[in-house]
Amino acid sequence: MLKLVYSIRHYFERNGFYVSSRLADKLGIRAKTIRLFFIYLSFATLGLGFAFYLTFAFWLKLKDLVYTKRSSVFDL
Repeated sequence: MLKLVYSIRHYFERNGFYVSSRLADKLGIRAKTIRLFFIYLSFATLGLGFAFYLTFAFWLKLKDLVYTKRSSVFDL
């Protein structure tokens, strides 16, 4: 059972969206604080915090796709 928990944790750490770390860098606070905020928000609002997390993940992924750096003008 414990091995299953570790494998799930490893999957999310490897394939995560880095929402909490990117927001923490932007706000200038620790990522642990942001993660705890999403956890408490999920418990307090019956899953709404998880919906906010997925919305932020989608928004950040979309932003990364739009704002990719091009090496030259001819890469268009």
